[in-house]
Amino acid sequence: MRLGVLDVGSNTVHLLVVDAHPGARPLPAHSHKVELRLAQLLDADGSIGADGVERLIAVLRDALQAAEDKGVEDLLPFATSAVREAGNADDVLARVREETGVRLQVLSGAEEARLTFLAARRWFGWSAGKLLVLDIGGGSLEIAYGIDEEPDAAVSLPLGAGRLTAGWLPGDPPDPEDVRALRRHVRTEIARTVGEFSRFGAPDHVVATSKTFRQLARIAGAARSADGLYVQRELKRESLEAWVPRLAAMTAQERAELPGVSDGRATQLLAGALVAEGAMDLFGVERLEICPWALREGVILRRLDHMGSA
Repeated sequence: MRLGVLDVGSNTVHLLVVDAHPGARPLPAHSHKVELRLAQLLDADGSIGADGVERLIAVLRDALQAAEDKGVEDLLPFATSAVREAGNADDVLARVREETGVRLQVLSGAEEARLTFLAARRWFGWSAGKLLVLDIGGGSLEIAYGIDEEPDAAVSLPLGAGRLTAGWLPGDPPDPEDVRALRRHVRTEIARTVGEFSRFGAPDHVVATSKTFRQLARIAGAARSADGLYVQRELKRESLEAWVPRLAAMTAQERAELPGVSDGRATQLLAGALVAEGAMDLFGVERLEICPWALREGVILRRLDHMGSA
């Protein structure tokens, strides 16, 4: 069957269409995405403003039309931290349902971490052993660890690249004092969770998902996305540590000229790099491998599992 997963994230609204059936690898058929940046459309009280709601509804209508055009049989719509933490989340969900018919499932941070972990486990297989999975989104950082398909530990921290950029790095280029303050904040937040994971022992394989990690790996020398899904891409902590001060000294426009960095993500790249560096350092990770599958694929895989057991 043709499945569509509609992901309302903090940065992007992304419709991914795949051809899939239980027991088989989902095959991408179409991708439709719009950079809405919901996390930056919040009012002073933390609510999604009227303009943000109108823009969200318009983007969802376009995505629904794309899903219909591509023959999607089953649509799986969900939202993550930007909607989850909005002060008016219930009102936004009701308005979206009324205007578009879409019933957005709001995932908790722990659910995000578990579903992303499932996608990474399926991608790398059982031979990868104990996995530590890191994912930096626009609004949150997810960390999960385990040896099975359900992680032994899974947490979500409010350390998304978009959220941190908006709240901590107003300058372009940012003020060095602001960068230092954000670095301290990031490491303090991550350090609180390390003990929860270290009791399970060292992972056999560390992987990372998300656009932020892919861009950091690319500027550090990893293969281009055009080279295909199956090319191994890794990020070494040594390379990342060398890049962080360089990114901090650049304007957003200068970052956008780096290989693999889009205009829309260039502003957030430094905050994402500080989170990635902090996580790798505090978890004692020297290198990690980039996983092409992430939350959207995890949602699809869980749906297929339910179909197969029905």
